[in-house]
Order: sequence, then C-alpha cells, then structure tokens
Amino acid sequence: MNTQHTQRVVVGLSGGVDSAVAALLLRGQGYDVTGLFMKNWEEDDREGYCAAEEDLKEARRVCARLQIPLHTVNFSAEYWERVFSYFLAEYEAGRTPNPDVLCNKEIKFKAFMEHALRLGADKIATGHYARIGHGPEGHRLRRARDSNKDQTYFLYTLGQHELAHSLFPLGGLTKPEVRALAREAGLPNHARKDSTGICFIGERHFKTFLSRYLPARRGAIRTLEGEVKGEHDGLMYYTIGQRQGLGIGGAGEPWYVVDKDLEHNVLYVVQGEQHPALFSRGLAAADLHWVAGKAPDPPLPCEAKTRYRQPQQACAITRRDRLGVEVIFEQAQRAITPGQSVVFYQGDTCLGGGIIRAALGAASVNHLPGADRAAAQAVNSDQ
Repeated sequence: MNTQHTQRVVVGLSGGVDSAVAALLLRGQGYDVTGLFMKNWEEDDREGYCAAEEDLKEARRVCARLQIPLHTVNFSAEYWERVFSYFLAEYEAGRTPNPDVLCNKEIKFKAFMEHALRLGADKIATGHYARIGHGPEGHRLRRARDSNKDQTYFLYTLGQHELAHSLFPLGGLTKPEVRALAREAGLPNHARKDSTGICFIGERHFKTFLSRYLPARRGAIRTLEGEVKGEHDGLMYYTIGQRQGLGIGGAGEPWYVVDKDLEHNVLYVVQGEQHPALFSRGLAAADLHWVAGKAPDPPLPCEAKTRYRQPQQACAITRRDRLGVEVIFEQAQRAITPGQSVVFYQGDTCLGGGIIRAALGAASVNHLPGADRAAAQAVNSDQ
C-alpha cells in the first residue's frame, strides 16, 4: 500500500497571473493545492478605488479553472498594525520607507504562513520571482532566472524557517514564459496587467492618499548654500534624487532633491543629475536581517542594491556593531535614501539586508535629520 504523503501547498492568490501560474505549476507537479486570497486593506471609495473585489473575482475564476478550493482571510488589522503604521511613522520622520519589504515579512511570510500551517499546509507558495537553494548549511535565497523580474530585494527578511516552508514555482521562468503558460492553460487572467503601487493598497494619487493620514507643512526649498528656490508641499512627499514635481525651473540643468531638514522643514536641492552632493561613497544601515540566521564577520566583500531596479554594486561591509553596519562601495552611489533597504548579495545568493539610516561621505551630511545626521557624523569622524 502506498502511504506516501502528498504535500499540501496553500498558494497565495492575488488575482494576478503570477500567483495563478504558481498554482497551475504546483498542481501539475502533483501537489495538493489550495488557494488563499488575502484581504489586507479596508477600502473606501473616496478615490473611486476598489481593487480587492475585482482581485477576489479573478482569484475565484482561476480556482474554478484549476478546480482547486479557495479560502479567504482578512489580515487588515495585521497590515495596519505591522506595516502601514510603520509606513506612516517613517514618512513622518523624514525617511522614504519601502512597504513591500515589510509586507512580505509581516503579512505574506508571517500572518499568511502561520494561517496556512494552521490549515494543515506543509508549505506555502507565492508568485514571487526568486529561487530557494537547499544544502548542508541550510536554505539559501537565490535570485530568479529572469533578472528583470527578480524580487529577492523585497524578500531579504526571510529566514531559515520561512524558506523551509516556502515554494517559488516561478523562479526558473521569465515573465513571457509565465504569460504563455497561463494562456495555454486557459487561465482567465493570462493577459491581466501587473499590479503596481503600494503593497496591497495599489495605485493611488500619492499626495492625496498620504495627506489623509499625515499633516503636510509647506516650507522652503533651498540650495545647499541657503538660497531659496521655491516652496515645497510637505517633506513627506519628496525623496532623495527626485526631479519631478519640484515646481522650480529657470536656466541651466534640472533640479534634484538632495536632502531634507525635518527640524527646520527645509527641502534641499542641487542642480544637475550628476551633482557631487547626490553621490555617497557608503552608507550606515540598521535593523539588519541575515537569511542564514547569523551575521557575517566584516570585512565582507559582497555586492549590494540600494533600490530595486539597481544592478548589484561591488562593496564591502567594513564594520559591524550593535547599531548596524557600515558599507563602503567601490564606486560612489547616487541618491542613497534613508528609509530604503540595502540588500546584500554574493553572486546569485541574497545574504540579507537592512534599512538605510544615513549616506556616508555625502556633501549634504550637515542637513540630515537629527538621528541620521548623528550616525553619519559619527562614522565620518573616524575617517
């Protein structure tokens, strides 16, 4: 008698084509597949925006086509407490957060995983473009085959427990291949547009949306020399390196955001995309997470990304203490942004990452918000 256990996998279905093909592939590989749709945001119609209902309808159509059951769960309270509150606090502190990273950590690979395991799942699966390597030293998070779609940047907070209970069926596929599989299988959402915008909240008019939760204070836009160039709508609406939406022009090259002074409510700008003040030789990062479960010993040669679409940049983690790490790049990096994530790699293996607290060696260090200015000055004083 065959007593071999058929592994039960709960697939997080968003209504999009990626998660649908993940379920399709796993069903074809003989897994016992169940779909789960998560609602993580209590919607309103002030902007005429109501995506969850349409997403759920698509998820139901996919499950009907694949002949698999679909469960629904509401994680709105968890999302607000663990993700959105942090999102607002970071903007209020003058930083630019990346909610997708925290959303993966707290919702998809914590709340969702815990819920699925309670349902009796052996593993969960998502439509992320990433791969998992297994070896005697544990589980590794590896870049996807499709470098244009690789999402390890947003998954660096996963650890050994999460990787042991996860599957990424799309890791070896390109996006065109995924759409072709969906079309061939007759999945109803094979041509549906990819979702964008804030994780689980979607595409919004950013200023309108954020102003509902945080008060905006208008203030001066100044050059690093102190010359007033205009007025900003609120520091929270701007990020380092931003060009659009400043409302200042005149002769010469375009203007770019280079810093924010929260204490005095000043937005600092420089002229020219290659202005030296936009470049930094390194960064200080905190809130570190290592996929292997332990921090590497510096100095550690590796590569890093300070934003999702950036190619991996050669660097070294040169110092580590209880507050975080210092990272020095081989080449100066443009628009390093406090609040964003720095993610470390060796080859195609994602080592982990952390939250950028300060750019090091930047000309504008004296204008950093208080805590970040202190961190940068402490490191720079040792050089």
